Amino acid sequence: MSIFLHPNVGCIESLLDTAASLSSPNKKWRSAFTKIYCVRTLLSPPKKTTAKTTSRCPSYTVLSIYAGTSDNQLVQETNPDQFRKFVENNGIATALQTNNDGGICSSPSDEDVATEKINNKVSRSPSYTVLSVYNGKLENDFFKIDPKSLTNLVKEKNLDQLQQLDGIHGVAFALKTDSEGGICSSEEDIARRHEAFGSNTYKKPPSKSFFHFVVEAFKDLTIWILLGCAALSLAFGIKQHGPKEGWYDGGSIFVAVFLVIAVSTVSNYRQNRQFEKLSKVSNNIQIEVVRNGRRQQISIFEIVVGDVICLKIGDQVPADGLFLDGHSLQVDESSMTGESDHVEVNSSQNPFLFSGTKVVDGYARMLATSVGMNTTWGQLMSQISRDTAEQTPLQARLNKLTSSIGMVGLTVAFLVLVVLLVRYFTGNTTDSNGNREFNGSKTKVDDIMNAVVAIVAAAVTIVVVAIPEGLPLAVTLTLAYSMKRMMADQAMVRKLPACETMGSATVICTDKTGTLTLNQMKVTRFWLGPELIEEGAASSICRWVVELIQQGVALNTTGCVYRATSGAQCEFSGSPTEKAILYWAVHEFDMDMEEMKQSCTILQVEAFNSEKKRSGVMMRKKTDNTIHVHWKGAAEMILAMCSSYYDATGKLEFLDHGAREQFEQIIQAMAANSLRCIAFAHKQVSVEKHEDVKDLKKLNEDSLSLIGLVGIKDPCREGVEKAVQDCQYAGVNIKMITGDNVFTAKAIAIECGILTPNQDMSTAVVEGEKFRNYTQKERMEKVDKICVMARSSPFDKLLMVQCLKQKGHVVAVTGDGTNDAPALKEADIGLSMGIQGTEVAKESSDIVIMDDNFGSVAIVLRWGRCVYTNIQKFIQFQLTVNVAALVINFVAAVSAGEVPLTAVQLLWVNLIMDTLGALALATERPTEELMDKPPVGRTEPLITNVMWRNILGQAFYQIAILLTLQFRGESIFGVNEKVKDTLIFNTFVLCQVFNEFNSRKLEKKNVFQGIHKNRLFLGIIGITIVLQVLMVEFLKKFADTERLNWGQWGACIGIAAASWPIGWVLKWIPVPSKSIFSYLKWKK
Repeated sequence: MSIFLHPNVGCIESLLDTAASLSSPNKKWRSAFTKIYCVRTLLSPPKKTTAKTTSRCPSYTVLSIYAGTSDNQLVQETNPDQFRKFVENNGIATALQTNNDGGICSSPSDEDVATEKINNKVSRSPSYTVLSVYNGKLENDFFKIDPKSLTNLVKEKNLDQLQQLDGIHGVAFALKTDSEGGICSSEEDIARRHEAFGSNTYKKPPSKSFFHFVVEAFKDLTIWILLGCAALSLAFGIKQHGPKEGWYDGGSIFVAVFLVIAVSTVSNYRQNRQFEKLSKVSNNIQIEVVRNGRRQQISIFEIVVGDVICLKIGDQVPADGLFLDGHSLQVDESSMTGESDHVEVNSSQNPFLFSGTKVVDGYARMLATSVGMNTTWGQLMSQISRDTAEQTPLQARLNKLTSSIGMVGLTVAFLVLVVLLVRYFTGNTTDSNGNREFNGSKTKVDDIMNAVVAIVAAAVTIVVVAIPEGLPLAVTLTLAYSMKRMMADQAMVRKLPACETMGSATVICTDKTGTLTLNQMKVTRFWLGPELIEEGAASSICRWVVELIQQGVALNTTGCVYRATSGAQCEFSGSPTEKAILYWAVHEFDMDMEEMKQSCTILQVEAFNSEKKRSGVMMRKKTDNTIHVHWKGAAEMILAMCSSYYDATGKLEFLDHGAREQFEQIIQAMAANSLRCIAFAHKQVSVEKHEDVKDLKKLNEDSLSLIGLVGIKDPCREGVEKAVQDCQYAGVNIKMITGDNVFTAKAIAIECGILTPNQDMSTAVVEGEKFRNYTQKERMEKVDKICVMARSSPFDKLLMVQCLKQKGHVVAVTGDGTNDAPALKEADIGLSMGIQGTEVAKESSDIVIMDDNFGSVAIVLRWGRCVYTNIQKFIQFQLTVNVAALVINFVAAVSAGEVPLTAVQLLWVNLIMDTLGALALATERPTEELMDKPPVGRTEPLITNVMWRNILGQAFYQIAILLTLQFRGESIFGVNEKVKDTLIFNTFVLCQVFNEFNSRKLEKKNVFQGIHKNRLFLGIIGITIVLQVLMVEFLKKFADTERLNWGQWGACIGIAAASWPIGWVLKWIPVPSKSIFSYLKWKK
């Protein structure tokens, strides 16, 4: 663009400084005439000036001009009245096709036009001069339409308003968008659009604060009872012993309760933050847009008003907008309207698209008109927050278990309370000096209250220890931990229950393309008629046939080819299959996709989907107005639609029975070599026939001419065979469900290890149609033996999932297409593909496999088992403590009239087992041994016979040892009662520490295997021991303990360490695989 300084620039600048006193119309006219004056001044021959003259100008007003004949409808010769009326309505900048901030180029194509016009002589056509004036400031009305009008336009589906704005292209012009090339992606342009129309993000309800979780922790009734006991104990203690000594008991309970609340709050807060991060990742959808004339993928959050967005089947519409161009577009608006019927979108009757809706058929390009909070979907989403308190099935089962144990604990606590109160008021208890505590009316009221408070606190603390609130916490911790780790292993969990359910999976139904294979496709075979055409031999093919191939590839595709300059490398976009075919056509046949599109007009399109397995297009050639139909799709399906074929010379041959068999053999041979077979077919349609089928919206599907067959190689992923073997070894059956033909499916299945070469293929391999036509009884009989289903439709996949579930299997299914959504929802675990998967498939799934790799599916299976096993480990650890603590306190209370473990000591044990224990055992990483066991399935009890054996064995040992210390401890160790109680407390805690090692392995005898890899476990054990030493040796008054000598410490450690050999011996005791409770039910 020519940029220069004119001698009269000072005069021009003075004219630009409009007087503030002028009215708005006068300002507009003054501006208009100023610009016209500028044009005349600049078109006059410039006088010679010196550098000195130029420097006298107070500032530099930059003028950008071009002149020449304009093709634009708005810049043309017109009479003054028309021009004046247009300027009054639109402003001089619009009349002259300039941006108010000075830009005339919004895309590379505009710059080319501008440059061409600049090269013309300025003096030849003064009436076509376009002027842009920069005066040091940006106008506020850069875009000729306001956000509210755009929002209402789409929201109200107002066609009249759209017509007033000169249609969709008028809106695009107002938004400074090139309908073909999109917007300019400069930082300045994006920032301007953000400022004018907002960003594509939603205002979310504020995150739950740390204080919210503190309040939640205080909602626990037992906490309030304990706080009440602590307050009473504190008040009576201070009254009896004075502030200096009397605060210990009550203060200790306060501190212990504070620790329990703090740990619970921090855990829940961190979990909530973790889910919020995952939510951000799952909502960050990649969208294909056109910017600077080039297709590119950007985040949904980066969409701006004016963007040209490419939509295909399965996509979520990312913003409100208008239909620019496309074919057969149908959207599901049920998320907005609740109506299940699909809505057709076109440029004439319904060009309106809404954010949050789903594309169910066809493809299109849309113009974004509203984003973020200006869309109806945005306003809806701003009021919805993700429920991070989602309860998984396992959590529900554990809550029932917690309630059951809690009821037992309450019963025991109530009995202890009654027994202690009766013993106290009947004078059967003595103080530290051996005197009776209760002497009827002689006893002070304060002493009675203190004794009652101490008894109530002991009973309440038994309830606290008995209720295993650590179980839900353990599930939360292990799920949050595993979700984070699974993200690093290329699996994003969308729904929490899937984490644990995956561990129970007995069958995995997997896709082939992209999951078992690399999805890096390349055309390696091309058959034209019965002749194999070698690579680079395209010159030997008839020109007419080459043109048909180019038309069939360039026009019947959802991909595109972009070339920045004539010598630059081509960039291909679309699905891997589309990219492979486009690459082949460009390099083998020198196809110019843009030229091919310009030479034809597309009349009708039938988009590809996984049910039809083909796509078609009807087009009219501009040179001779002839109408042609092109089909592309699965080779045997296209072949069935053909009655003739072309050979390399362009001769059309009749497709008789012999020729058809020959083509079928070619297809089978390519399929046996693991090639995906695609066929191209063509038919010329008369104008009359086109008019007949125009209203049917269905392309001609019979009597086609076969153009050629291509074989596309998609190699198997590295490591997929091992992943399949690992799953099979773990007792999980792998079934491959693919849309490819039987021969390709067999070849890939054998290569991946799903089939063995000597396997009976008659029962192991079935076609979708055959499976569909079985009776229900036949399906149920055969479904377990089927390993491969070829040429399957999404309905066939759904049917298989339903049959497997009826047989009692826990089914995981992978899917990537929109039509896979029913099967993904029906399955126990839906696994969608992160790369190839549509947004509809991802929304229907529970876990997104980010790299589309079957190896990641096997890792998810291992993680699922890990979650389930970790929770079982913690249950075993927790119930051992519960049984031991309840029995010891109950027996001691009934027999001796006192509890050996005080409220503070029991709260400390509760903290160890509920929180630190959960953290230690719930964060074990998956090991190879997890895949050695068969899957759990649906009916396996949560607490197995193996676990009951370990729990009861360890609990009986602890009860026996601690009751011995309770009744014979003083004489055995020669100590007083205070030291004996400390020995009981210390031994009890150390028993739990040593038993934590036993809980690492439910069945294996070597509990130390892999322990060096779990630093968190070792760290928690270390912290627990250090804190226990502090409790016993340094916090005597807080914990109500006495210091122990080295011998006593050694005795405690020795007694506790016996848990290891006892655990080893217990694991030699055989137990029946069938649950003991099932025998009880049978006897009934």
